[in-house]
Formats: sequence, C-alpha cells, structure tokens
Amino acid sequence: MNRLIPALTSALALGLLATGASLPSAAEPGAAAARPDRAGDVARPALRTGLTDHSFYFVMADRFANGESANDTGGIEGGRLEHGFDPTAKGFFNGGDLVGLREQLDYIEGLGTDAIWLTPVFENKAVQLEDGPSAGYHGYWITDFTRIDPHLGTNADLADLVDAAHERGMKVFFDIITNHTADVIGYEEGARTAYVPKDVEPYRTADGEPFDDRDHAGGDDFPELDAQTSFPYTPVLEEGEEDLKVPAWLNDPTLYHNRGNTTFTGEDSQYGDFFGLDDLFTEHPTVREGMIDIYRTWVDELGIDGFRIDTMKHVDDPFWQAFGPGLLDYARSHGKPDFFMFGEVALDGADAAAKAFTAGYTTRAGMQSVLDFPFQWAARDFASRSTSAADLARFFVDDDFYTDADSNAYALPTFLGNHDMGRFGHFVGADNPGAGEAELLRRDRLGHELMFFSRGNPVVYYGDEQGFTGTGGDQLARQTMFASQVPEYADDTQLGTEAKTPATDSLDPTHPLYRRIARLDRLTERHPALRDGAHQVRLGQDGPGVAAFSRLDRDQQREYVVLLNNASTERSAKVPTWVRKGAFRKVYGPGERRVRTNGSGAMRVQVPALSTVVYAATERLAPSRRAPAITVRTPRASAVDRGRMLVGARVAGRSFAEVTFQARVGDGAWQSIGTDDSAPYRVFHDTSALATGTPVRYRAAVLDNAGHARLARSRGAEVAAPAIALSTSGSGGTVSSIDPVTVSAEVQPERPTQSVRFERRVGPDGEWEVLGTDTSSPAYQVTDDVEGLELGTELTYRAVLLEAGAEPVTSDEVTVRTAAPQPARDSVTLAGSLQDELGCPADWQPDCAATHLAFDETDGRWHATFTLPAGSYEWKVAVDDSWDENYGAGGAAGGDNLVLDVPVGGAAYTFTWDQVTHVPSVSPAS
Repeated sequence: MNRLIPALTSALALGLLATGASLPSAAEPGAAAARPDRAGDVARPALRTGLTDHSFYFVMADRFANGESANDTGGIEGGRLEHGFDPTAKGFFNGGDLVGLREQLDYIEGLGTDAIWLTPVFENKAVQLEDGPSAGYHGYWITDFTRIDPHLGTNADLADLVDAAHERGMKVFFDIITNHTADVIGYEEGARTAYVPKDVEPYRTADGEPFDDRDHAGGDDFPELDAQTSFPYTPVLEEGEEDLKVPAWLNDPTLYHNRGNTTFTGEDSQYGDFFGLDDLFTEHPTVREGMIDIYRTWVDELGIDGFRIDTMKHVDDPFWQAFGPGLLDYARSHGKPDFFMFGEVALDGADAAAKAFTAGYTTRAGMQSVLDFPFQWAARDFASRSTSAADLARFFVDDDFYTDADSNAYALPTFLGNHDMGRFGHFVGADNPGAGEAELLRRDRLGHELMFFSRGNPVVYYGDEQGFTGTGGDQLARQTMFASQVPEYADDTQLGTEAKTPATDSLDPTHPLYRRIARLDRLTERHPALRDGAHQVRLGQDGPGVAAFSRLDRDQQREYVVLLNNASTERSAKVPTWVRKGAFRKVYGPGERRVRTNGSGAMRVQVPALSTVVYAATERLAPSRRAPAITVRTPRASAVDRGRMLVGARVAGRSFAEVTFQARVGDGAWQSIGTDDSAPYRVFHDTSALATGTPVRYRAAVLDNAGHARLARSRGAEVAAPAIALSTSGSGGTVSSIDPVTVSAEVQPERPTQSVRFERRVGPDGEWEVLGTDTSSPAYQVTDDVEGLELGTELTYRAVLLEAGAEPVTSDEVTVRTAAPQPARDSVTLAGSLQDELGCPADWQPDCAATHLAFDETDGRWHATFTLPAGSYEWKVAVDDSWDENYGAGGAAGGDNLVLDVPVGGAAYTFTWDQVTHVPSVSPAS
C-alpha cells in the first residue's frame, strides 16, 4: 500500500509563489526581530547556509595520480620501513601526489565537481612499525601541521593546485585533524596500554591535587600539569623525537590525555588514544588556541575554502564552540564569505536517535555542518538492501533535528561510501550475492540518483565513478586510479566494465558511471531546485517500492517530483503534489513523458524497477491568497534526546509554507530557533544548557508562498529533568558470581556539574546501600564486588542523578542474579609468531583453531597450555577468529604484542585471557 508520512495530510498541496511578488530575504542567523510582535518581522524564509548547491569529489592524494616519481620516497633514505614507499603494498605510499592531482583536474571537472576534498596532506610519520607495519600515506598520522608531506609534494605544489582549481571555479577543502597526532609519545608503563577511566585515576595538578578537566573546558584557565604526576600513565619521548612535532607546543607531553588506548565507547571515546595515536588534551586552552592558529594560517596563506574535520565526536563540545566560530569569523574577514566546515561524526543507523546525536554538533556544539552518516545508512538500506521505502521517507522527515537559527539539513554533505567503511560498489555486491552485473549497476546508479536529487551536498568518493568495488573497508577501499601493483587491488572487479580492473589506468571519462554522475550533476545545475530547493516528503510505500519527494526552488517557483523505486519489479504510485489539475514533464529517467494531476493534486505514475524518474511542473505554482491559520502544538521533551524540546506547528490549508519558530527563556527576548520549510513543521530546541524547570515560551509565524505572514499565539513549557538510564555488566539478567559487576549510568543531557550516586539492594526486601558516587563526567560508573554472595542472589541497582538547584532524579531499577561465569565471546585465539610451532598453517592467524583457548567456568577466564621450543615469541589474543577485536599488553584493545622468551630445551606454558579486564597473561605450566 502507499503510506503518507504522518502529520503531512495538510501539507500535500503546498506551493511557492506563482506571481512576481517578492518574499523577504533570510535574516542573519539568530537575529532578533526589529518589531517582535509583527508576523512579517518574525516569519523568515528557511536558511540556505554553507554550500548547498555544491558537489564534492573526495580524493586520497597518494592514490590518484603520480605526477612526480622523484618524491615517491619523500626524500627519506633507506627501505620501505624507513620511507614508507611500496607500490605493491596497500598499507604503504603508492606514489600519488599533488602534481598528479593538478594534472588531472580536467577529469575531475568533467564530473561536474564544484569542490575537491583532500585527505590530510600534512607531513606524517612515514611508518609506524606497530601498525602492521604501515605507512602514513593516508595523512592521519601528522607530525608537522605547517608542511605538506614530502611524499605528496611541497607547499608550493599545494598552492599551485589550489590556484588551478580556483581558476576552474572549483573550491579546495582540507581534511584536518584536531583530535590527535602521530604516535610519538610512549609511556613508562608500556606503549599502547589499556585505558584508565577518570573515576579510577583522576587527573592531578602539578601539586598532586585531583581535578576534573570538564570543569575547565572552554575556559582560559587550566591547572598546571606535570608529566610525572598529573596522568595515569607517565608520558615519555624517545631520544631524537623530543622536537619532532611542529608547531613546537605539540611536543609538550602534558598537552595530551595520556590515559591509554580507546575502545571507542563511553568516556574513553573522548579521552583515549586511537591505537596509540597521541590524543590531544583539547580541553586545555593551549591546545584549543594552538589548533585555531594552525588552521587560520592555511586559510590566510593558501586561500583554502573550507575544512572537513576528522574524528569530531571524539573531541569535547567546548572546543568546537570556540574552534568553529573562531575559524569562520577569521575566514570571512579574510575574503572567504562562503568558508565551510563539516565534521566527521561516524555512527551506524539512520533513526531519529542517530540524527539527534549527529545534529548535536551543528546545534549544541555550534559547528556549521557534519557528514551525513545517517544518510549513508539510509541510502544503502534503500538502494542496495531494498528495505521499505517508508523507512526512507521517515528518514527525511527527521531532518528537523538539524534545524536551528543558523543551520539545517540542506548543508549536510551526503555520501554513499568512503575510505574507512568501504565503497558503495562493495556494499551493493555484499548485499546482493548472486545478482548479475546489470542489477548491481542499477543499484549503484539508484544510490547516486538518491544522493544527487535529495537535500544536501553530494560527495563522490574517488574511483566510485569508475565502478571500483574493493573487498572491504579501510585499506581495501583505497585503490589507485593509476595502474596498481597491489595484489589485493589488481583482482578487484569494476562495475560497468569488463575491460578494466584497478591493475590498469582508470581515469576513463567514458565509463558509464562517470557519464551517469556527470549527467546527474549537469541536471541539478540546470534545475537548481533539485540541488537546494525545499525538500518535501511525499510518499513512502510499505516494503520495497516507491519513495517520493518534491523539490522546490523559491526563485523558479516550479515543483519537481522525484520518484525512486527500489523494488525488483515496476511499481505504480499515487503521489500528492502542490499542483491541482496541472501538467508535469519528465526531465530524467524512464516512464511517461508527461503526466497530469487530478483535482486534489495527485499524480499517478509507473516507476520501473530499480530506477528513478523526475518530473517538473510546466507552470509556476499558484499564489496563496492569504496567510494560513497556524497553531503551536504543545511543546514536549524529545523522546530520543532529553536535552531538546520538540516544538511543532499545525498549519491550515494546502499551500507551500515556511514556519519560523521562536523561544523566550524566562523574561528574556524572543530569539529565532529555526525555520522549517517542509511539513510536518517542527524544530527541536536545544535546552541542554538550561536548568530543570526553567520556563520557556514558544511561538511560530508562517510565511506563505505569496509573502503573507501570520503569527500564532505562544505556548509555555518547562525544561524537563534529565533522564538517567542504568545498565550493568553481564547478560540475560545475570552477572558473574566471581567478577566485579560494572554498574553504569548514562545521563541525558549530561553536564559537567552533575554527579551520580549508585545504590544496591540485596534480595527483594533488603535495604538500599550506597555503593559510591561518581563525579567525573561524562561517564558515570562504579564496580560492585559480589564474590562473597551465594549463587542465585538477587541484586537490584539504581542510580540517582544529583545536580545543584534541582531535585534528584532516580533511574529505573535493574535487577540481576549472580550465576556461574559464562563465556562473553564465541572464541579466543592465541595469535602470534608462535602459531607455526603449535600446528597452525602460518603465524599471526586469528582464526586458527589449533591455538584456541577454552573457557573455564571455575574462574571465568580463558586458558590453554602449549609446549614451545626455545626461542623468542611475540603474541596477543584475537577474539572471535578476527583481528577486529584483539588485546595486547595490559589488556589494551589493539595493544602492543607481548613477548615470551622460551629457554633452551623448550617448556610448557599456560596462556590466559581475562574477559572482564581483557588482560592476556602467560605463566609456566604447573
């Protein structure tokens, strides 16, 4: 059946101005109205900030074109493990450079590209032996933030590239990093150690006094630190690397978190080292101001047009609240009015909770935009997995999470795959095993059509236009555009051609996907509504089928209807429009050349399988005679983000409208909190900084398609108390009777001034007892020793949120029972240079059953005993037959290898892995 999105019924015949009447221009973001009670001064058009009419080409400089072979080794003497160049290895420099990229600008321009986005090009640590080994070809192991990596060229080469791109009307964007540098700092206690939480070992001043860094983040004062006393690990620099980083302030080890390796969850996601990479203390004002200064220089000296910002979610919000406005103001004052920044906030999923999380960086953290990871998930689901078209429609309705006074979803760069997760061509093949070449190509094309015709800035990942697929993510998705010597790349298939593989040059402008993408770009240039017009969801059929939306440009004033069918058969769709008894002509795709709407504005269309068709109205839309009635709905806290207030408006009639929402906190002035140009009309006001119970009033003004405005009566609300959710270690309602129970609380919204008290009750009638109080944000947890309790003991936990000036908030209770330990993983493998001696086909095999450990219920650990000949061996444990999860020295995820020296004559050893602490250990067999 056809499913219309809920709450859209009154918006199915909306339209823009059909006469020559002019509408007011967009106000400066957040500007207060001159006459605050006049509808015409409150109502504003929806914003188009950033580069909503641009398309991006995302390219890895080392993998595109080799213009200067003389710089392949970066001027570094020695072999591949010194200079990092090896064109036969996927994890090493392959030879591409900035000169080669500049020489291929014709090819890039031919796609219709408006902006080139480069992976980081600053000087990197050439090789990190601990990582494979691997080289810094990708650019994310920076040592010098002021110099181009010599493998890629010189600062002058970059200047030439930027100038050449600008001459063609293309912008150039840098991929930048503020979260970390190359792995230079080690610890006296060992390299790449396990993360130590702040509630286990707090930061300490140089005088040894504990403090929470969150109390100082965003300010100009910070406690004095000492490398010997302030951190859970003692940072050290190897001889010869004391002054390796540039600028010089980066060589101060107290400007890093120094807490060990991240597991990418909870607190350590913000404070931990990425597999040893030195994690900057971004809460420190020296780091914050130093990073702002670094990137201002690149704007000033080379005229860079904007930044893509790596690992944004791993940096504290106060950093972004200073960094974003600071760079933006500087760029605008130096001749870059369109300067644009977007961050990487990587996550899985496309539901409302995922969008609320990513949107927090453009609302709460004050940045311009983020890469639209939820879109990638939704696009793959729709085009590759053929999930319900209704899911795609719901996805776009939730765009309102991004709407605030100075940004919205129209500025989000959208993408289908990338250098980390893998290529869209790979996903299409993996999701459709056994599908023929024609189907795979149609699905790939469908994904690109969705990306180009929906809101946002489409990003093409280099090589996708040549049908590159790859066999996975990371290094497996980083093929060269020039003929590759890498065995893993040479055998890759390419969609759309049987004549080529990555083993041949692939800069082919006749490839069918190259031509298709270029055509899509040209079409959106000719029809601006398809690039940044209002995006109104129209239809989402249940199951595989048709999803439809309208696009409408306020200058052209004609409606475009985009219909995409992800079913394997042709589907019929009845689609509402803003045009009654009007004609539409086809501008893209298969199907009828002309269609008409009926008296209610609905068109009937046949959409072939796995295809897209776009229709444009032949006439401008009819103007509205008067502003429609508008009513503010009862404001309430968002169901997925307690720090946001959902404010909606009901608009009468069947005409296109834009609704501006305003808020007044207490007795303050009315302030704009965003304008929505698609029904249902909503904003999600960020109230996370307001105290519980703060009174807020909301109002809304509608602007119709003829410039008429009407102001609704305001409604009051109070800021809701934070929500606190409790969880425990264990599974299935049980906890191990011999291991400490980890009790964790998540607070939303979370603020530095909060603390959480944890309480426990033994048995259904026991008294509540306090386990402890955690004051170190952002993660709250305690451990509970239950070893002395009998098997089957019932334990109930709860958490109480404490915040000055507010009533305590108590979580729901969680009840568990103690039980015998159970394995937390399917398998654990002893992996290393000793496996060949133990019957494996080769060393370092995470899936070799001969070196599996066995779970022991008596102590809750994994063990195995092996006899080894004399020698020195390196080892660690791999989980579930894969390197995706592995643990080394100290239990660090991805940590250092352990070393075992076996004496002459050999000996037997028992290897152990603790699934709670993740620590691997070995001892002589008894």
